[in-house]
Amino acid sequence: MKPTKPAAPASSRQRILVVDDHPMTREGIAHLIRHEAGLAVAGEVGTARAALAAVKRNPPDLVLADLSLEERSGLDLIKDLHVLHPAIPVLVFSMHYESLYAERAIRAGARGYIMKSEGAARLLDAIRSVLSGNVHLSEAMRDRAVFRFTHGPAAVKGDNAAALSDRELEVFHLIGQALGTQDIATRLQISTSTVETHRAHLKQKLGLRTATELVRAAVEWHERGKG
Repeated sequence: MKPTKPAAPASSRQRILVVDDHPMTREGIAHLIRHEAGLAVAGEVGTARAALAAVKRNPPDLVLADLSLEERSGLDLIKDLHVLHPAIPVLVFSMHYESLYAERAIRAGARGYIMKSEGAARLLDAIRSVLSGNVHLSEAMRDRAVFRFTHGPAAVKGDNAAALSDRELEVFHLIGQALGTQDIATRLQISTSTVETHRAHLKQKLGLRTATELVRAAVEWHERGKG
């Protein structure tokens, strides 16, 4: 029987801040990290505000963040971290559809994107890759990015939602979850008139004529796993 390899001292481990609004998910990821050689958990939080406070109080080596957070979105958190703590890399670990959200996350300042469906081993590989200074994307996403760079954004055909701004996409996502204008305004901390403006832009950009068509499109899009 091989002797047990001693655990690395805490001071030599790279510390990960886990940001996810589901407690069970946070606990599961934290458990995985704690049992991985050379890694440690810097903290577990469920909101963007708590994440910013945790990073300021005790800067981690990497922030592992979901995009769906209470109060503010994960994209907003990435943008804030990129401005306030540019040396701390962010890896997105999310259920959101990669081909639409990964590019947005990278533009916001993230250093990688991996979907939750990829599993534990791939998540750990992604963490180590980003900690090593790399940008982590799936092979398909890297190919897509190269194609965009060489042929231009218009060359990539597909979902019209790619033309939406980050905030418009967020509103579209919430409409797909059956939230009304007031609920969306409260969730995003914006006025109802601003939500209505976003709804009007969504209809225009997506070629939809009525509020009913907008809701139907948002629900269908959400159910396909893109939200």
